Amino acid sequence: MKHFFTTRVKVVLVTALLLAVVLTVVGSLTGTSLPDLFVKGVLTPIRSGISQLTDQAEQMYNYMFEYESLLTENQKLKEQLAQIEDEARRADSIARENDRLRALLGLLETNEDYKLVDGYIISRSSVDWTSTFTVNRGANAGIRAGMCAITANGELVGLVSEVGSNYAVIKTVLDSSLEISATIASSGYNGMVQGGYSTGLDGLLRMDYLPSAAVIRNHDQVVTTGSTVYPRNLILGRVVDAGFDDTGVAKFALLEPAADFGTLEQVFIVTEYDAG
Repeated sequence: MKHFFTTRVKVVLVTALLLAVVLTVVGSLTGTSLPDLFVKGVLTPIRSGISQLTDQAEQMYNYMFEYESLLTENQKLKEQLAQIEDEARRADSIARENDRLRALLGLLETNEDYKLVDGYIISRSSVDWTSTFTVNRGANAGIRAGMCAITANGELVGLVSEVGSNYAVIKTVLDSSLEISATIASSGYNGMVQGGYSTGLDGLLRMDYLPSAAVIRNHDQVVTTGSTVYPRNLILGRVVDAGFDDTGVAKFALLEPAADFGTLEQVFIVTEYDAG
């Protein structure tokens, strides 16, 4: 029995006794009963903690609900923005097509003998000295190899080199293998135009065999002279530079192509015309 009250038990008893004394004294001074003191001293902090946990849980719920709402709203906004951008692209495409059609009407008014088939570019290729692209119209639309392609503004684009039932490959004027008889419109000087790839002049055309006495000015317009392949007065480009060739006997001119190959979307194949 002498070991019944261990040190730990003694501490607990003393602590309880002191707590009872403190509660009794406080109760007598404040007029509050022991149970009330117990509730206020022990349960009140617990209640406060539970209240804080409840508030935090409510805040977390509101945050999660608001986060999900924001995600949903964000997705809807993205979809609306994508739809607006798509409609804007369509509107721009329609506007460009309308511009081309208006220009084409003007071209046909001055060239009533032209019969044209339109085609949209579906692929491009530029390797070594060649420059070609493929359009989505072919033999089924009356296109044959050897027909020329132009823009709605009457600018020469190139020559059909290959035809399938529903596609056609067009070799552009930038291709070094094409030689086109041409004239400087303002002066009437004649020469041959070829793509500049073979001479390292990527993106330019070179007009050779011009007379040594020819007066060549920058911005002079160069057009086709007309043949069984190319109608007359198709626009090839404008002069940006000139000089004497290696022989020193004839002159050459460098041309910037009239057709903008970087933004070209649609071309028109001349299937018939009066070669006169």
